[in-house]
Amino acid sequence: MADDLHFSDFTIGERLRIAGLTARIAKRGLADDGTDRVDTTDLKRRIERIENTALKRKGKKP
Repeated sequence: MADDLHFSDFTIGERLRIAGLTARIAKRGLADDGTDRVDTTDLKRRIERIENTALKRKGKKP
């Protein structure tokens, strides 16, 4: 998460979306059998987009 963002800076909807995406990342991580072939970059990028939206709303550029 960005350094100048706090969890209180997110809307309730954004908090729920981040929690859901984090759960999906964890689920994919558990599905890995030790080969490190599970890709979670798409979900991480979605979380980063949510963070950037919160930064813009807060008045800072990402």
